Amino acid sequence: MQNKNLQKYVSEIIGTYILVFVGTASVATALYIGVLMGIFQVAILWGIGLALAIYATAPHSGAHLNPAITLALYFLRKNDMDIFQVFGYIASQLVGAILAGISVLIIFGPFINRFEILNKITRGGEGSELTASAFGEYFPNPDVLPHESGAELVNAFHALGVEAFGTAILAFVIFMSLDPKSALHKTSGLAPIIIGLTLTLLISLFGSITQAGWNPARDFGPRLVAFFAGWEKIAIPGPHGGFWIYILGPIIGAPIGGLLYDKVLKITDKKKITEKK
Repeated sequence: MQNKNLQKYVSEIIGTYILVFVGTASVATALYIGVLMGIFQVAILWGIGLALAIYATAPHSGAHLNPAITLALYFLRKNDMDIFQVFGYIASQLVGAILAGISVLIIFGPFINRFEILNKITRGGEGSELTASAFGEYFPNPDVLPHESGAELVNAFHALGVEAFGTAILAFVIFMSLDPKSALHKTSGLAPIIIGLTLTLLISLFGSITQAGWNPARDFGPRLVAFFAGWEKIAIPGPHGGFWIYILGPIIGAPIGGLLYDKVLKITDKKKITEKK
């Protein structure tokens, strides 16, 4: 049993690493080098990264890759795991995200330094959320709207609502993929692609507002790396202390999306219900 759980945790580390590395590296490539242009190009790479991570890890751990999804599955499908496994999954996801953040920092380090010099940005100082945004998320997206002019457009509760709403949509699609009677579940292995495209869609729509986190491990893991790499208070607690939004928002949204699918659209086997009675 312990070996089986260990395999699941290692799987979650690897899967979360793939997702977060591909995604944050795409942001870094767009921001520091300028090769990728526009939110959609970054978003499609995030989607590909998620699809690859699901294909790699679904047979081993179920490919949660996200503490908010793990918690939603625990609360709504509690018989599938116990509380100790929940903590094991979340810890594994955070480890994978931290390792991904470290990898991006090492690989893109020289380009980050050059970008800071060219744009007269002091790491950890005012305005350095732009360079930190390849690691953690900020509202509004500092690459789209400077924080000073954008703060009046997106406040903390607005950002919290966006993060909860987007995560609810993502969780809705994930729960749909888990329903044996849904069309998505029957698409012979296409579910990871559909889920990845859902992530692409959500980032394209909301990336300019909150950078579209939807995943506490994805945000907090690399954000911790940024904190120790010199961004300090710009990373945690962030401008206006907003780092908590990217933890709480998804945790609120994921169970709502899962519950909506389970209670409204999930196809119930009436025969089994009759047998239970």
